[in-house]
Amino acid sequence: MGAFSASHILIVLGVAVLLFGSAKLPEMARALGKSARILKSEAAAMKDDGTTAAEPALPPSQRTA
Repeated sequence: MGAFSASHILIVLGVAVLLFGSAKLPEMARALGKSARILKSEAAAMKDDGTTAAEPALPPSQRTA
């Protein structure tokens, strides 16, 4: 009941083509991919930095310990 079948995916894709047009979809997919890469790199940078979303990064001059 919670899983998508192939027919559901085709219907969603068909509606997207009708709403946005076939010329706009590749541009939207590129923008989504670029955003995902940026998010992934920022998450990796935060992990390497040792900070979390609840603990914003401070400039080195303001860090205490």
